[in-house]
Amino acid sequence: MPLNERDRIEILMMIGVGDRMRTQQEVCRLFHEMHPDREPVSQSTVSRIERKYRELGHVRDAPRQGRPKINENVQQDVILSALENPHCTVRQVSRDLNIGKSSVSNIFKKVKYHPYRVRLIHELAEDDFDRRTEFCEYMMDHNNQNNGFIANILFSDEATFFLNGHVNRQNTRYWSQENPHWMQEYHTQHPQKRQPDYLLELDVEVVIP
Repeated sequence: MPLNERDRIEILMMIGVGDRMRTQQEVCRLFHEMHPDREPVSQSTVSRIERKYRELGHVRDAPRQGRPKINENVQQDVILSALENPHCTVRQVSRDLNIGKSSVSNIFKKVKYHPYRVRLIHELAEDDFDRRTEFCEYMMDHNNQNNGFIANILFSDEATFFLNGHVNRQNTRYWSQENPHWMQEYHTQHPQKRQPDYLLELDVEVVIP
């Protein structure tokens, strides 16, 4: 069982002062007689306690090393940053307040702030349902006529660079304690954009042998 501060003080009193000092062996024997139910102390333990008292003037435990705690003012600044700009990033807050990114993340976690991601939803027009039905009937009809029709369709991805400040959903977050159900509406699927010469926006290409 490790010695606490009270035990160390008791050992110092057993050592004594001046011409009435006990040897380390005598201190160990006396401590064991007074505490027979405890593990005996060694002479090296008594020596360390005596040396620490002579060097520092006390026998208290040294303060534990660890990460410095973030004060309440910094926590409030982080929370205010999220309230003023819910779309801020951890990197941005860390740079503005000059604190570590892990500290910002820990503060958000402590106050139960969650980075809600944007989900893209296409608005359906009134005639979209009929157009979907027509497309399904078209595909089923051609597949019945040509059994390998589906295998000859080439689907390609779309690459678009927006010029109007639009941010994709991969780097868009909304910091909040509850789901804000935030929505941003676009009146057209294709706003002003630029396409490099080596990137083409392709629609579905149907190859019929």
